[in-house]
Amino acid sequence: MAKISPVQLKQLVEAAVFVSDAPVSQEQLQDTVLSGLKVSKKALKQAIDELQLEYQSRGVQLVEVASGYRFQSMDSLGPWLSKLWQEQAPRYSRALLETLSMVAYRQPITRGEIEDVRGVAVSSNIMKTLIERDWVKVVGHKEVPGRPALYATTKGFLNYFSLKSLKDLPSQDAFDASNSQDERRVITESAQSTEQKTGQNDGPVQNSSRISRPVKADEQSSDENLSAEEQIPSEQAQETKLDNTDNPNQREQLH
Repeated sequence: MAKISPVQLKQLVEAAVFVSDAPVSQEQLQDTVLSGLKVSKKALKQAIDELQLEYQSRGVQLVEVASGYRFQSMDSLGPWLSKLWQEQAPRYSRALLETLSMVAYRQPITRGEIEDVRGVAVSSNIMKTLIERDWVKVVGHKEVPGRPALYATTKGFLNYFSLKSLKDLPSQDAFDASNSQDERRVITESAQSTEQKTGQNDGPVQNSSRISRPVKADEQSSDENLSAEEQIPSEQAQETKLDNTDNPNQREQLH
């Protein structure tokens, strides 16, 4: 086998990841561009680590996702880089995102179980969109009457959200901390607004009920408040309230 210097190895790995249209794993590098070269797994990992360190302070970074390594721009540069594309980024409805979250955190899960938690029927378009996006797939069938399909996330889901594994998903503590920050922000804004009104009126506020009740982040029902991507109004309109006496397995067969 031919030998290759550490500098040449870094150049080759850098170029391979750069030209690839999908994340590249260490195994793929060993079986393709590095085949026929005397490169150990330790040397390859060291070269990748050095590249990640070198790109850490640049606008483009070398990151590891579920399927391997890829180059991607810094998240903070998104607002400016998005101007390169004329079309708007897709926005997804709240119903779709809630369904995706249920699959991500409780997989494998059936459609009926998702409906039981959300309290509304899951639109067929929602599941179709998630599958077409390669975020969700059928991994089996539950051994109950009707044998409903079990859904789970894919590597495509992890790659899209820049995750190495499901362990990198935000924890409940992270959500609680985020909600607390939102509450503190709303309370502060309400207090500042009240002080401004007091100053304009040159007197104290007589009716304390004028201060708005703080609104939690999860109480905002408008899809315009979401940080997600594609708006699909038909999905929200297709959702119907479920009867508590319905059989989840029967609903699974109907949908």
